Amino acid sequence: MLPATFKLCAGISYRHTRNMTGLRKNAMVAIHHELNRLSGPSNWINQVRRRSSLLSSRIEEEDGYSEEEMSYVKQGEDALQKAINILSEQDGWTTETTAANGDKVLSKVLPNIGKVFKLEVMLEQHPDSLYKELVGNMEQMGEWNPNVKEVKILQKIGQDTMVTHEVSAETPGNVVGTRDFVSVRCAKRRGSTCFLAGMSTQHPEMPTQRGVVRAENGPTCIVMKPCAEDPNKTKFTWLLSIDLKGWIPKTIINKVLSQTQVDFANHLRQRMANNVSMEMAQAC
Repeated sequence: MLPATFKLCAGISYRHTRNMTGLRKNAMVAIHHELNRLSGPSNWINQVRRRSSLLSSRIEEEDGYSEEEMSYVKQGEDALQKAINILSEQDGWTTETTAANGDKVLSKVLPNIGKVFKLEVMLEQHPDSLYKELVGNMEQMGEWNPNVKEVKILQKIGQDTMVTHEVSAETPGNVVGTRDFVSVRCAKRRGSTCFLAGMSTQHPEMPTQRGVVRAENGPTCIVMKPCAEDPNKTKFTWLLSIDLKGWIPKTIINKVLSQTQVDFANHLRQRMANNVSMEMAQAC
């Protein structure tokens, strides 16, 4: 039903009133400081901390962006920063469900955000392969995930940032009807760890659609890091924070979202297995 999608209204002012280059530099300093503040044993957290200075190295490269583009870049990086903060806190998580194969969904209630969900699974593929599928082939998600009708990239800004429109499928029995999302996404690679973070946003090409509930999401983040025991396998973590809107009981929402994450892992496994089969057939 719901991919990793996200929300934050774009605070876009006029070009003649703000210096986005200065704001960009200030944002980089703030993100660098926040990543340095993070604590915890997780290797991927340490990788982000060590490599966060790479964000600053792109300032000159991105000075040519418009104010609107820079606003989307900052939103994506804000989503990544907030998601890292949440995932770095190991305490307070409650298990929602554990599948027979070991897939696990946990949850936690956070101030000013509400209930967030965290999927933790082990996948047989290398992080690079998963990153290629989820980022490089993002618009194909509707082909293999029956919970998604469509993912469309509305705008790309550089290598790391894009604005997308996603439409979810109805849940069985139409318990939760179709929702759509306009999201800013931040895709990054830090060493051997890959990230796909984001929040909901606004975009002039995709106003609210008649007959479709515009849901809000974020901060959200998928983290793909090599398994310590076997670097060709991936420890896959998906942080999901979402407001489906409408009059839906929380008990139903909690069940739908946790099941959506478990289903997503299974659909992704099948997609990756099919990719391998196709590659083998083409090689013959």
